[in-house]
Amino acid sequence: MKNQRINLSIIISIILFSIISIISIYMTRNYLSISYQNLYLKQLFFYIIGSIVAIFITLKGFNLIKRYHFLIYIGINILLLFLLFYGVPVNGSKCWFYISSFSFQPSELMKISLIITLSMTISKYLSKKNTLKDEFILLLKLFIITLIPSILTFLEPDTGVVIIYFLTLLSMLIFLGLNKKWYIISISILLLLVLSFIALYIFNKEFLLNILPSSYFYRLDRILNWQTSSGYQLEKSLMGISGGGLLGFGFNQNPVYFPEPQTDFIFATYTSNFGFLGALFLIIIILIFNTSILRLSLKKIDTPNKFIIIGIFTMLFYGQIQNIGMTLGLLPITGIPLPFISYGGSSLISYMAIIGIILNINKETYKYRN
Repeated sequence: MKNQRINLSIIISIILFSIISIISIYMTRNYLSISYQNLYLKQLFFYIIGSIVAIFITLKGFNLIKRYHFLIYIGINILLLFLLFYGVPVNGSKCWFYISSFSFQPSELMKISLIITLSMTISKYLSKKNTLKDEFILLLKLFIITLIPSILTFLEPDTGVVIIYFLTLLSMLIFLGLNKKWYIISISILLLLVLSFIALYIFNKEFLLNILPSSYFYRLDRILNWQTSSGYQLEKSLMGISGGGLLGFGFNQNPVYFPEPQTDFIFATYTSNFGFLGALFLIIIILIFNTSILRLSLKKIDTPNKFIIIGIFTMLFYGQIQNIGMTLGLLPITGIPLPFISYGGSSLISYMAIIGIILNINKETYKYRN
């Protein structure tokens, strides 16, 4: 019964997410060019494809993914490398391969591949007795596994996804339970690096400009100065959200324009049309969805699956907090989409693949207990 309740709450949440997503994207048609008028139909198509992917992974695909996880990880890294040479620049970033009118973003698949690869590496380590030397080797492996796609993704540049990579690693390390001294050393090194970078940023910007292209520096500058800068996007987002009031301007009646209403600022699009009550409804669905994932992580499941759930929850929770927070001016604008709501084929299909993984693990918990 508990397994069925988790399945039901997740499936109902996804159905509601899909309705909110397609309606919200439809309401952006007034602000987009003619060539982008059918994005809501594309989103519906991506949900259908994503559902097929989720069903396949739920039934038997996840075992195949785990079996060949490292080959998949290597393959996606190769795609990230090719992207730097053959990707089409959009707004100064080479994040997508374009095939006709569709685009493909390898970093979205890397988020899943990284979670699984890190989890399988940790599982192998925990399956035997280990010394301090083994712990050090494990940390080195995990760091290298995370660093390779991080460098390739940063060079696109896509700093938001890089943050997700390292947050995924950090969440797993917290639950890994290594010797305390490794945490002290890691935190000390991280603080030293961050403080050194901030010192360079404050006292020697010219040095950073010499080692970083202007596009990279612009993105870092926007992140570090988010509290003191207003910005056109944020001002319009706040106008749309606050102007909608309790019930919003009404379906397809938003008078406020802001850039990227179908992706980065989809929450502002939705809230301006349906108001505070609409936003509250969406947040309640997100909380129910997140709670279902947390309940699964508390069950008795095998080691790799437990860390996979931890990584998935971290990735989704950060995406939700970051996207909603940046539209409200509470967090810097990093271009992170709102999971299951923002327009995007690669991101949506990857998120639906995650649903397949969650449902598969939930199904396997009964076998594991018996």
